[in-house]
Amino acid sequence: MARRYDCSDATDRATGLREAASAVRRGELVVLPTDTVYGIGADAFSADAVGDLLEAKGRGRGMPSPVLIGSPNTLHGLVTDFSEQAWELVDAFWPGGLTLVATHQPSLTWDLGETRGTVAVRMPLHPVAIELLTEFGPMAVSSANLTGHPSPQDCDAAQEMLGDSVSVYLDGGPTPAAVPSSIVDVTGRIPVLLREGSIGAEELRKVVPELEVAN
Repeated sequence: MARRYDCSDATDRATGLREAASAVRRGELVVLPTDTVYGIGADAFSADAVGDLLEAKGRGRGMPSPVLIGSPNTLHGLVTDFSEQAWELVDAFWPGGLTLVATHQPSLTWDLGETRGTVAVRMPLHPVAIELLTEFGPMAVSSANLTGHPSPQDCDAAQEMLGDSVSVYLDGGPTPAAVPSSIVDVTGRIPVLLREGSIGAEELRKVVPELEVAN
């Protein structure tokens, strides 16, 4: 039976965060609010948990899960060949609606799906998410919806779709907007905007003028 916690209540929030972290450590799934939409999360380093996440969404390995982190410093242990331009984007837009696709450390023993040696990583601008990520560490987090359905902006919508496939729901109230994060590929010499979301190309170019936009 899934448990749900109201994060507007200080006591419920503290209990919920503790229970969510424990659930993730056990290899279970949790739903958490972010600054874009609600996400379904799992231990990024548990292949079984990530597999359960993809299965809960009805999603194949060809659409691997992004990873959310609670601090930019965590990047040092996750990625390699991270350019100066990439760090400038982090400094300008994290925490916030920017996902960066980077080359992950070859020593990492994780299986997020068919990533071809890369990881899509983001630090969300939401206190509940940051608290959980700080408590637990990097998590595989994808939008908390069934594939093909709208991404949820509140906990009710997420729970209606995912039900008891999730152990803990953290209800942080409605999210600000249903606009997804922008995705920039920083694996090459020139950053490439793969998806324009909450941060537009012109805003990104104020930091990285040479940014290209994928066709």
